[in-house]
Amino acid sequence: MSYCVNCGVELEASLKTCPLCNTPVLNPRQLEQLKKAQSPFPAEKGSVEAVKRKDLGLLLSMVALATAATCGILNILVFQGYPWSLAVIGVCAILWVIMVPVVIYTKQPIYVSLLYDGAAVAIYLFMLTFLTGSREWFWGLGLPIAAFSTAMVEIFTFCVRKLPRSFLTVSLYLFTAAGVFCGGLELLIRRYGERPLHLSWSAVVLTVCAILDIAVITMLSRRRLRDAVRRRLHF
Repeated sequence: MSYCVNCGVELEASLKTCPLCNTPVLNPRQLEQLKKAQSPFPAEKGSVEAVKRKDLGLLLSMVALATAATCGILNILVFQGYPWSLAVIGVCAILWVIMVPVVIYTKQPIYVSLLYDGAAVAIYLFMLTFLTGSREWFWGLGLPIAAFSTAMVEIFTFCVRKLPRSFLTVSLYLFTAAGVFCGGLELLIRRYGERPLHLSWSAVVLTVCAILDIAVITMLSRRRLRDAVRRRLHF
């Protein structure tokens, strides 16, 4: 037994409209089927094939190559007299080397990738010597800083991957690496400038990093402090 949804009068099963108010009589199941039939969207969801890493790597490689080649040709044919394109070509080479372990060859060990990155930066600095007209700064400052930075990144990566890893331990490695890097950087700059080898501005950084290291070590050594930090930082 059914009733009209508009006036509430009782309806016979064979009626198509309400005899009192002429409201169409529809079965709820038929209404759902009607809505599905009138839907402007397809019933089945389509899917797009995922982009492969090799295809993405090829695209990015071609973009980097085209950028370097275009700037080189412009430098040779149009903007002559100053090899400015070397700076752009060097940046494209560095980006491509960094991109290799991400989208092209993902099985490459991270330590090898970092070594390639450091070598690419060193080569880029060497290319800049053609713009500056002097290579003394490269051999005396640029190359040592690039080698020292690469070594520090390699050591930091080793600590994060091989030693106990948590938010506090990674912070400890980071603060220590930052202090050592700043101290070594100042010593390299003073050595290049033939000045006395002692710390000045980097001593401030080392002091701050040492204080932070002591605080982190204290929290690591006390379980209650360690748990309190984890609760407050939600990790």
